[in-house]
Amino acid sequence: MKSRILLTCLVALMSMASGVCLAGSHPAPKPSAAPERLYSAMELRSDFEQMYRELKAAHFDLYAFTPKPELDRLYARTLAGLSRPLTLPQAKNQFELFAAAVHMGHTRVDSPASDWARYRKHGGRAFPLQIRIADGRVYVAENLSGLDTIRQGDEITSLDGESLSRWLERTERHVSAETPYMAHSLMEYDFPTYVWVELGAVDGFDIVLSRVGSASQRLHIPARTSAEMDAARKQQPPVLDLEKPLRDSRMLSDSVAYLRPGPFYNAEAKTGAEEWDVSSFRQFIDSAFESFSEAHAASVIIDLRGNPGGDNLFSDVLVSWIATRPFRFASQFKIKVSEESTAANQARIANDAAAAGPISQKYANLYAHASSGDIVDFDIPLAYPRPGKRFNGKVFVLIDRQSYSDAVSVAALVQDYKFGVILGEPTSDMATTYGAMEQFTLKNTKLLVGYPKARIVRPNGDLREKRGVTPDIQIRIPIVQSVNDEVLRQAEIIAQHN
Repeated sequence: MKSRILLTCLVALMSMASGVCLAGSHPAPKPSAAPERLYSAMELRSDFEQMYRELKAAHFDLYAFTPKPELDRLYARTLAGLSRPLTLPQAKNQFELFAAAVHMGHTRVDSPASDWARYRKHGGRAFPLQIRIADGRVYVAENLSGLDTIRQGDEITSLDGESLSRWLERTERHVSAETPYMAHSLMEYDFPTYVWVELGAVDGFDIVLSRVGSASQRLHIPARTSAEMDAARKQQPPVLDLEKPLRDSRMLSDSVAYLRPGPFYNAEAKTGAEEWDVSSFRQFIDSAFESFSEAHAASVIIDLRGNPGGDNLFSDVLVSWIATRPFRFASQFKIKVSEESTAANQARIANDAAAAGPISQKYANLYAHASSGDIVDFDIPLAYPRPGKRFNGKVFVLIDRQSYSDAVSVAALVQDYKFGVILGEPTSDMATTYGAMEQFTLKNTKLLVGYPKARIVRPNGDLREKRGVTPDIQIRIPIVQSVNDEVLRQAEIIAQHN
């Protein structure tokens, strides 16, 4: 079960013939709620002009994937279309659609997540099927409709009279992503959200299902509340949940150990400062490898499937157990200095220096000796194998399309330094990427606009973009993953025979 959104990556490319298309409705307020504020066309245009101006100033490479003439034309059309007052959700929709035209995961505007959560909290009904996308086709991963005729693994070929390939185009324009593969991976979490963004509140949906050996079925499925979906979930066959437990270590056999480190941050943090406290994570990792040593494990499978990533302050603790030489997670880390990034960093430190962490102070020192527009090197010190006891067996790292951020960096590091063998399916997130996201605030709407201030190159120096980590040995991920975890079983067999 996919129980949460791992990445807030919710902005998209919009193809517009002219003017502005207000795609989708937005949640109706509670009956007693006051009408939403309307922002004037002048306020909206001012914010949109600020957005593009500051993106051009602060973004590391705004036109890396979308040529400047193309983005300029879209900017002009969108600006001209901002000709009447809009609510904040409507304005957010327009601004995020433009940001996503950059085709870069870290170029984004405030997501509709808060609007969606409010809508659902107040009884809002939604599309009741979770999906899995394979080779461009869409399958039922979880059926929360209450209709027993729908099975996990059924292919959805039509929704409200449109093909699912068309629906993917419609919904994925609300996702900032370098590639369709990455957009697909995110849509497996967020498809119901963006069906709502496209259609607004509706009572139900007409779908066509295809099943091997059976005739196509035409069904009307009800839109359902959160409570109805929770009740339906209890009636469904159990599926693999890689978040329960969040972190796990055990022996799979006499010779193969298993480690799921969980996210590379302090998941138990209650304050901003605690987010940087690595002690609990270190204790878990050290204890896991100590137990593997006591069990005389000949190999370990490190499971990064569905891992949202985090910070190398944590992941270096893990890698130090398997490293055979000094390492760093990137061969290059170049930053574009700008007034926007400097101001955001200063505000973060001023608000809470402990919560901002040590990296923010390093940024401040770097900015103090550079000018806006400079491209500067951000020094990444070498990390070292841990002194004393280390794991000397064979290492296998298991990844999938939903291994993100620092989990991708760990996989790339292990592959490039030859610390182990990568198993699974290619990551959708990039190994060489534009990252280290910062934000600025629009004056009138107060929307947050995110942008990457850095270009980060994987350890082997591969400058090719729009590429994730490709496994050394690929394992096909099934449409529906049962609690038996067939993928892990295959990985265990590989570990035993390699």
